[in-house]
Amino acid sequence: MAAPDAGPVSPGTGAVELGFVERAAPARLLGSQFPSKVGGRPAWLSLELPGPERLRCGGCARPLLSLLQVYAPRERAFHRALLLFCCAAPRCARRRFVALRSQLGRVNDFYPAEPQPEAQAQAQAPLRPPPELRLCRVCGASGPKTCSRCRRAQYCGEEHQRADWRAGHRAECRAAGAAGNLTASTVNVLFPELELVMEREDEQDEDEDEDGETLSAAADVCMSEVMEEKVLDAMAKHTTKEDRIFAKFKKRIALAPDQVLRYDRGGSPLWVSGNNIPTDSDIPNCACGAKREFEFQVMPQLLNHLKVDRLGESLDWGTLVVYTCAQSCDPGNTYILEFIWKQDFSAE
Repeated sequence: MAAPDAGPVSPGTGAVELGFVERAAPARLLGSQFPSKVGGRPAWLSLELPGPERLRCGGCARPLLSLLQVYAPRERAFHRALLLFCCAAPRCARRRFVALRSQLGRVNDFYPAEPQPEAQAQAQAPLRPPPELRLCRVCGASGPKTCSRCRRAQYCGEEHQRADWRAGHRAECRAAGAAGNLTASTVNVLFPELELVMEREDEQDEDEDEDGETLSAAADVCMSEVMEEKVLDAMAKHTTKEDRIFAKFKKRIALAPDQVLRYDRGGSPLWVSGNNIPTDSDIPNCACGAKREFEFQVMPQLLNHLKVDRLGESLDWGTLVVYTCAQSCDPGNTYILEFIWKQDFSAE
């Protein structure tokens, strides 16, 4: 979108808002369009980027990839974006998820104070980042490392530089140094890029079975695609608090089984399990000292769109719950770390 208030729904209006994925023209997903999106390269808000060391996995030390980002302005933040990154390496023992927040005033160092109409902005938007912005050719993160031969290709670190060299940069490197042109990297490590479209959640029928037995077939099919069979079998054996929580989860998503995100700033998450629910003390305060509050959660249905390998050997989650500074403190042009709580489906 070209303006912060564009679109039928703006996150943070009080009602629960649901995110769905759609294909979109690449120009709609550029940083200058302030998009909400899944995958691809990050659409950075502030152009003072976090260093690549902040986007490395604590388990395998590989670069993190852009999972999704949500454009969510607030009263004190004319522009505001939340970017989620994750390790996509199969079998990573300590897979890391990172949430970064960036916000800017209406008058800032990077964008005009008066947003252009969407059609005009898309027509004028370049498909390549500004030349002064040093981005990794492979993942789109900060790229402080430069190819020593052509002096033009930039990378977040040695791993992506080696991958790009093997994928074709070796052949074009010398020519690129003379001509000054580079083709796009052919390394395919990114998640598919899709637009994230927000819609208000429909109100539920209060007469529906409280135990969640009246569920749409679409919801059952969608959930079974992202849950291992052993988890479903285990949950079917006992009628416990655990079952009731999961039944509530299924009942709530039944009206919109394709949802990949739930946004309800200051509300409560929709848990998939009675296990591993955080207490207030588990949620650290922001660096400014203010408490963090729930803002949104990533649903397991997103896994269907990421083209990951086999569940259990690559990415998997029940829900990813994102907590952000309740005061939305002003970090200037820097990116501030927020908090993610990962809850898995229970097999017990």
